[in-house]
Amino acid sequence: MSLLPQTVTVRVPGSTSNCGAGFDTLGLALEVYNRVELTLAPGNGPQPQSEPDARALAMVEEAAVLFYAKTGRSAQGFSYHIEGDVPPARGLGSSVTVIAGVLAGLNILHGTGLSRHQLVEMATELEGHPDNASAGILGGFCVARCDPATGVYRDTIRFEVGAEIAFVVVSPAVELLTKESRGALPEVLPYFDAVRSINSSAYVVAAFASRDYARLRDAAGDFMHEPYRLPKIKGASAAIAAGLEAGAFVGWLSGSGSSVLCVASVAIVGEVGAAMAKAFNSVGLTSEVRMLHADNTGLRVE
Repeated sequence: MSLLPQTVTVRVPGSTSNCGAGFDTLGLALEVYNRVELTLAPGNGPQPQSEPDARALAMVEEAAVLFYAKTGRSAQGFSYHIEGDVPPARGLGSSVTVIAGVLAGLNILHGTGLSRHQLVEMATELEGHPDNASAGILGGFCVARCDPATGVYRDTIRFEVGAEIAFVVVSPAVELLTKESRGALPEVLPYFDAVRSINSSAYVVAAFASRDYARLRDAAGDFMHEPYRLPKIKGASAAIAAGLEAGAFVGWLSGSGSSVLCVASVAIVGEVGAAMAKAFNSVGLTSEVRMLHADNTGLRVE
């Protein structure tokens, strides 16, 4: 019988969610990563290896509490270190990289044998929605489902994404927490806004499922969250429009922002990124441009 490791490192991809109108449902993993290293230690709680970030520490603690509660094990101490390139509060699933990294790491350290489905279920419980959770853990383009009565995670259907398209992510120098962004959403939607959004979301899923990516052109019109969130991010609407003008197939607000994203053929990603950054620059905001492929692997133990 093999001994369990004392240290583990889990790599988790960042992700874009909603993908236009697929609110709290659609997620897509991207080739940008955070790594979470866990090492068993004396005590019964998480211990940061360096000066702790308060938000990260809170997520690590919540993930650990849920893991031990769900597995019925006594809490054990561990030190942790988080590093990588997924920026916090930019709509790229950074919280899932931490939560999933901790859950998967503890799963390995304790040999509990949780499946990826169970990890998504637990991450969804903490996140409150399965879009980034499914993409970050499973990889690819994910359509996740929760029980309509209880909100409990049920399942995900995922599709691999081809290398012929790329995702141009432009992040202005503005942090935007999901909890704060949800405060901008209305309590009631006009009926036909919901109908138009359902139509758009279904078509986007069909384009990814069939890998007929040219069908994505202008397909992600949303009337559920973007009309309420985009105006709060200076230059965001103009950046998406600039990316489309430069030849991108489609664009959307990544998660709750502040990043915006355009999907384009690999040949023109440079022009698309430059046009989007110029739109932010014109309103006085610097931005970081990332030209990424989809990640079809999901989290990986290194």
